[in-house]
Amino acid sequence: MTNRFLSTLPPAYRKSLMDRMVPVAMPRRMSVYQPGEVPRFSYFVTSGLVSVVSNLEDGTMTEIEVVGAEGISPWLQLLGNLSVNSSCFMQVAGTALRLPFAEMREEFENNIDMRRSVLAFAEHQALVMGQLAACNRRHIVDQRLARWLLMVQDRVQTEELALTQEFLAAMLGSRRTSVALAAGEMQKAGLIRYRRGKVKIIDHAGLVKRACECYTVMQGLMNGLYK
Repeated sequence: MTNRFLSTLPPAYRKSLMDRMVPVAMPRRMSVYQPGEVPRFSYFVTSGLVSVVSNLEDGTMTEIEVVGAEGISPWLQLLGNLSVNSSCFMQVAGTALRLPFAEMREEFENNIDMRRSVLAFAEHQALVMGQLAACNRRHIVDQRLARWLLMVQDRVQTEELALTQEFLAAMLGSRRTSVALAAGEMQKAGLIRYRRGKVKIIDHAGLVKRACECYTVMQGLMNGLYK
């Protein structure tokens, strides 16, 4: 799988940039950055899924952003010098092209093509995060779980995902019992199969109908970014 962000760059510039990148494996749970720290590297994801979470004082976390082969992580730290209080890790194992963050910052500051692509991606992510905030406040767990599974599948391009109920609950900011009930109802409806910490999507179209309108909105945002 290729990285769609890189595909937006002019061919000659993209090649010169990729010549400096290192292909790396990104194991599950690998840290991309921690709160308050300057990232060591920028990752252009080619497979797998990056998750950005907000960490609360009681030790819980809620997902606020996902990045797959459509994007770059981290990107927020390129925009300024404020301390970022979120943390970022690999949610689904994959691969990426890695560039030292200091070099990426220089590219962002000095190359107009890179700056335009980063700002376009930043605008997209900001709109998605705004939609997620509304979704998490207004929609029921059943709808949000369906939306989340579809978002993840779109980015990793696989039907089976390694996800425990505890992890799903943390990502959705919901109780484990609520997520377990919603997943059970989806399994009864033939939409998914959940077994031993793995979720397999059986009926994609049915899951789309189960999800709230936020999934369609986010699909439209993605299509608009890379039209």
